[in-house]
Amino acid sequence: QVQLVESGGGSVQAGGSLRLSCVVSGRIGSTYTMAWFRQAPEKEREFVAAIGRSGAATVYADSVKGRFTISRDNAKDTMTLQMNSLKPEDAAVYYCATIEGLRDLRPLTWGQGTKVAISS
Repeated sequence: QVQLVESGGGSVQAGGSLRLSCVVSGRIGSTYTMAWFRQAPEKEREFVAAIGRSGAATVYADSVKGRFTISRDNAKDTMTLQMNSLKPEDAAVYYCATIEGLRDLRPLTWGQGTKVAISS
């Protein structure tokens, strides 16, 4: 059974940067298409970015295009989300997930989440 553990959340000023990481254990990470989702208080969980198994293909939500970069290192079973030019509306709990695929973003397994707070 695959397990996902996120890290890297914290508090940052608007305009700043954070780097989130997700470590996969239990199965070989490269087996999975993976993604980041986020959930702000009183809002539904939403898709942020996804990356294919090799790392060559990526998909982004329009709200983060040009500011966030998703990547993975299959040798280390790790996925990252580099977040730049952060805005107050980026504040949320960020979740790592395995998903069906880049054309079907349905999540299969969730991590526990890491909180990102943005101060203006």
